Amino acid sequence: MKIEKMAVIGAGVMGSAIAAQAANAGVPVLLLDIVPEGATDRNMVARNALKKLLETDPPPLMHRKNLTRITPGNIEDDLEKLAEVDWIVEAVIEKLDVKHKLYRSLENVRKPGSIVSSNTSTLPLAELTRNMPESFRRDFLITHFFNPPRYMRLLEVVHGPETRPDALAALVDFGDRRLGKSIVHCKDTPGFIANRIGIFWLQLGLLEALRLGLTVEEADTVISRPFGIPKTGIFGLLDLVGLDLVPHIVPSMDRALPPNDPFHAIAQVPERVTRMIEEGCTGRKGKGGFYRLNRAGGERIKEALDLQTGEYQVSTKPELASIAAMKTGGLAGLLQFQDKTAEYARSVIAQTLAYAAEVAPDIADDLESVDRAMRLGYNWQYGPFELIDRIGAENLVRLLESLGKPVPPLLRHEGPFYQVVDDRLHGLAFTDTAGSKPSLRAVNRPPGVLLLADIKRRSKPLAKNPSASLWDVGDGVVCLEFQSKMNTFDPLVLKLIHKAIDIVRNDYRALVIYNEAENFSAGANLGILLFGINIALWPEVENMVKQGQEAFKALKYAPFPVVGAPSGMALGGGCEILLHCDAVQAHAELYMGLVEAGVGVIPGWGGCKEMLLRAFADKNSPQGPMAPVARVFETVSVATVSKSAQEAKDLLFLRRDDDITMNRDRLLFDAKEKALALSENYTPPEPPVFYLPGPSGRAALDMAVGQYLRLGKATAYDAVVAGALADVLTGGETDILKPLSEEDLLALERRNFMDLVKRKETIARMEHMLETGKPLRN
Repeated sequence: MKIEKMAVIGAGVMGSAIAAQAANAGVPVLLLDIVPEGATDRNMVARNALKKLLETDPPPLMHRKNLTRITPGNIEDDLEKLAEVDWIVEAVIEKLDVKHKLYRSLENVRKPGSIVSSNTSTLPLAELTRNMPESFRRDFLITHFFNPPRYMRLLEVVHGPETRPDALAALVDFGDRRLGKSIVHCKDTPGFIANRIGIFWLQLGLLEALRLGLTVEEADTVISRPFGIPKTGIFGLLDLVGLDLVPHIVPSMDRALPPNDPFHAIAQVPERVTRMIEEGCTGRKGKGGFYRLNRAGGERIKEALDLQTGEYQVSTKPELASIAAMKTGGLAGLLQFQDKTAEYARSVIAQTLAYAAEVAPDIADDLESVDRAMRLGYNWQYGPFELIDRIGAENLVRLLESLGKPVPPLLRHEGPFYQVVDDRLHGLAFTDTAGSKPSLRAVNRPPGVLLLADIKRRSKPLAKNPSASLWDVGDGVVCLEFQSKMNTFDPLVLKLIHKAIDIVRNDYRALVIYNEAENFSAGANLGILLFGINIALWPEVENMVKQGQEAFKALKYAPFPVVGAPSGMALGGGCEILLHCDAVQAHAELYMGLVEAGVGVIPGWGGCKEMLLRAFADKNSPQGPMAPVARVFETVSVATVSKSAQEAKDLLFLRRDDDITMNRDRLLFDAKEKALALSENYTPPEPPVFYLPGPSGRAALDMAVGQYLRLGKATAYDAVVAGALADVLTGGETDILKPLSEEDLLALERRNFMDLVKRKETIARMEHMLETGKPLRN
């Protein structure tokens, strides 16, 4: 079967956001909710939910136009419309009687064979389908989305013993390819996988911090980055999800779990949390939580709650000796250190990993599913079993014994949980864990999933240096991977670009630029650039600009296709390299832009000329000598960044015919296929000729900037940077009849870039960005 139209019943925060993600995927969605008593607009609940989608930050919609794919309605007037949809998602209140009543109504109107699923996070499938007809049970599943559905890649799926295999297969394929989700199959147990372990971890971390008398900053510092856990740690995450959920989740899990589950020992709501909820301190959605922003006096001062007194004080990041011990001893150094923060880390991490090992065989089919659920559901860098391998199972056993805690049978084995066998990643099977030689099973990837991590396990790079590597990804395609800090560009990256061109030209068919870091590239290495500026090495600074221009131009005119495959941030030089590619296969979550104005310069690696080419070629925007120039100026002068790949097309950072991949795991495969298709009878592009308006056009742009200055929307130095950008985009001292070459535009970029980097205001902007990660408006 094929899913072409969806319905979501329940227009609350989750239901409307699930509908938004379906709309992002290009799928028509019917969004239904109740009719409020006495309402003149019977679709008011669903319609108000759509309005909130446009107001929510971060936005659930990848493009505002996607809202038109969602049709609001109500469950009294519009149930018969469900006969037209292929998948119905129920996202109503977590009460069995309410759900059962709705399901009986659905059974009377839905299309035969259509899929029905619940977004429940607490109720078992067996209870949801109790007393329902066989026809319903065969089409029913649980699809547990994580909030917010657009950004959280995990989709937990639970099917019942009677669920049709073809219904399960259709939903999994749709969730994977169209919605961009990583599907994790779960057994029908309380909390499924991610929340079963995640709630234990949060609850234990909260209680242990109170027991040991830690500050929230100490707890979050020691339990986060050292273990590959987001910097929110325990208390920051509790603030994010909302403390008011704790009195509901903890007793619910306590009731649902089997009698011997270790969660029962920690299933109490601390008095401190109860008082906070009573006072409205429920986290980010309330008056604050364990952290808050004090806006008194017009300032924004971050404060943290003193767990002992209940008073707020200015939050400061603690310097912990236990963290310092990692510099020489790694994780072992931290876990062996003797102070209360290390004791906290030992207790929380050891017991959480032991809990994962204890319950894993009951909640999942394999350990890789457990690890993937925690990586994607809680943004852990390593899943529990990957983290055990980093610590060492034998070390974890000793830790548990020192704490007087039982050791799960799964930990009583020899060797790591993951091993590479015959160049393939294998994971320990849950079965036969009591034996001396437990079996290993290959970690299989779905068709169409190609991970660079797997390639790196079974091969060596074609070439590499500390900042970049080249990998053979098969079928005559080479992958260029950045691996510097934040994947920034330095002379080593630029050097390997030329090496890549030589290698591919001689022995391969195409080049893909891709990496599996959180972000594609943050652009030029500001530290290196600022070093040269501070000691006035102006020839070297200009040479670095020229090297970038030459490297990107060489990619553009290489005798083979070059395909960019970005995900996350592609800023500054990271955007410019993509502008020079023959095509881009973008992940849907692409935040792309030329942000150089924020550090007091202009794009200097060909970004200006490439944006001009796109603006003049774009048939969907006004043409003439000035309109395309003004469009690029408006985008680049204010350092505009796309909020999605769809939006990047509107901004011309992507071409109209560049493709978008919803599932991050499929990006390299899709980019490789695109590169191979382009390699058939490939010819490089012809060098362009520009006709630009010159000083008259520059004067028009200066007038626009002057208006912003008068309105207070720009600073005096913003105007200086904008003037340099205007000089490049209008062609300098030229006129509309004089042809300009690519080299002419690159020379203008270099000249204006070098003029700006010698100014103290630009240096201040660069230093501020390096120190704070935020732009300075001087």
